[in-house]
Amino acid sequence: MKRLKFLKSLKFRMMILMLLIGILPGVVLRMGLLRIYESKAVSNRSIDILSQAKILGTQIVTYDYLNKPSSDVINAQLDVLSNIYDGRVLLINSSFLIVKDTYNLDVGKAIISEEVVKSFYGEEISKYDSENRYIEMTIPLTNNETKEILGVLLVSVSTDSIVANYDYLKDNALVIEIGCGLAVAAFAVFCSLRLLRPFDRITKFIDAVRTGEGEEALAVADYTETEAISRAFNEMIKRMQVIDQSRQEFVSNVSHELKTPLTSMKVLADSLLGQEEVPEELYKEFMMDIAEEIERENKIINDLLSLVKMDKSAGTLNIDVVNINELLELILKRLKPIAEKQNIELVLESFRPVTAEVDEVKLSLAISNLVENAIKYNTPEGWVHMSLNADHKYFFVRVEDSGIGIPEDSLEHIYERFYRADKSHSREIGGTGLGLAITRGAVLMHRGAIKAHSKVGEGTVFTVRIPLNYTA
Repeated sequence: MKRLKFLKSLKFRMMILMLLIGILPGVVLRMGLLRIYESKAVSNRSIDILSQAKILGTQIVTYDYLNKPSSDVINAQLDVLSNIYDGRVLLINSSFLIVKDTYNLDVGKAIISEEVVKSFYGEEISKYDSENRYIEMTIPLTNNETKEILGVLLVSVSTDSIVANYDYLKDNALVIEIGCGLAVAAFAVFCSLRLLRPFDRITKFIDAVRTGEGEEALAVADYTETEAISRAFNEMIKRMQVIDQSRQEFVSNVSHELKTPLTSMKVLADSLLGQEEVPEELYKEFMMDIAEEIERENKIINDLLSLVKMDKSAGTLNIDVVNINELLELILKRLKPIAEKQNIELVLESFRPVTAEVDEVKLSLAISNLVENAIKYNTPEGWVHMSLNADHKYFFVRVEDSGIGIPEDSLEHIYERFYRADKSHSREIGGTGLGLAITRGAVLMHRGAIKAHSKVGEGTVFTVRIPLNYTA
């Protein structure tokens, strides 16, 4: 259900995204074009008015209209300019008095504004008031001979026609935009359904696998992405199958390993109970065998507990700064009695002093397992060499022996729980098949690595690499 909800949400998001991609450019384009039209139309209107006003201004100066505002020619041209552009024209003399007003409202009144004052200093002012919809410009009236500014021509022109065209274009552009939006929406729905169809098949397959009705492999090769998802999902399924198989084998091995010593003890006990007047020597021999089986059972249980602790405390190492040289010396000292029983020579070679941030207990257990295995699976009068080295980032522990070696086809399985390369020999020396699994778990918890090289009859080399500084 969660996957279906996610897929529906993905479809919805995809449709929204496609709508935005399709509609937003249209909105931006419409607004941009309308703004460009308005700016261009106002600019063209301003240029036309300015050109006409300059021509008229020259004639006003020529006819000395500011002093004699009775010229029919100038009056006619002022009225034409006002009517053509639907505006108002004012003539202002050097005393800031209105000499001529095409609206005949303010003749004889004084007008002092920022634009008029600037024009008396020779500036041509033009401004557009978008709220009140008019263009206003002031043009200085200059005597060409003396360069004296005699007055100012103020023209105020309505932009209603521009606004009307603007609104017309805006309405038509909106209709086109809505039409395009609907087309884009339909296309978005179609594409989202079409493009996400392979993901529907993936979702159905996952649900089928969850209920146990799925096929063996997922194959959706419509897109590169779905092909990659299919490949990754199939690999995940295979890993899960391997993990499940390993779990079943582990449970089976645990049952077998725990049952074997119990079976031996029961056989020995039944043998004792089935005989009358058992000789003391035979009784002691049977009891020693039972004690050995109990010790074997105890070792298996302890190793299993160690594995469980490793799994549970994967993120809770007790990190401390430890002298690795002293730790390795202590490990060899503990295992020396076992080596002496088989006349195995133990040698530690340290190339430099090493201190590192490690969990002393877990690392000690890991290295002890390697050395103990090297002793147990060795040959009489053999040797075990352990060396310690380090660089700026890691320290390296190398455990090499002169033992029986490990077959090449078994090297990739030696870290599996209860795996034994030589089961018969392992039984003789009491191996549980859990030591290397414990070692590898401890090394990985320290963000380290472990490698093994071996040849049958020539011995085995284990190399452990651990960071000097632990990073969680």
